Amino acid sequence: MDFHPTAGRPMSDHEAAIEAKRILDANFRSEQPDRPQPVRHFPTSFRDDTKLPAYGDTPPVHQDDRRIVPAWAAGIAVASIGVGAGVTGIGCGAWLVLQGLASVTLTGVLMVTLPFAGLAMAATAIGGAISRARSAVTKNIYEGPVTQKTEINNNSTTRGMFFARTRNDVR
Repeated sequence: MDFHPTAGRPMSDHEAAIEAKRILDANFRSEQPDRPQPVRHFPTSFRDDTKLPAYGDTPPVHQDDRRIVPAWAAGIAVASIGVGAGVTGIGCGAWLVLQGLASVTLTGVLMVTLPFAGLAMAATAIGGAISRARSAVTKNIYEGPVTQKTEINNNSTTRGMFFARTRNDVR
């Protein structure tokens, strides 16, 4: 596009309208009806390669970067990240457990507990067999006289008619 504004002064509204019409006519409208419109390709970006002045109104100011984080602040930041990750892991684990418990059926419970019941039955059978094999046959042989003396003295006393109390003295 060939736009050359007048240097040093802004254009008036009338001059700007005339310049805009000239640019549009030169680039978008064809004056002759039998002539096809030209296909124009416009750039989608612009790069200004002019050199920047070495000095100007506002010179650059050096800005020191002295951001030092205290140890306690860094420790709190690391601890909060760790706590957040830990709580997230615990929450995911709880969610998985609760999802599993929500889908429990009788068949599922029986299938899960069946191996444990089989192991328990096998352990009981093996323990019973070992117990019987280890128990020895004992025979008690007594030599000498055997005396058995049994003497029971029972004194029973009942008092009262409706709220009866019974006292038994066994000697």
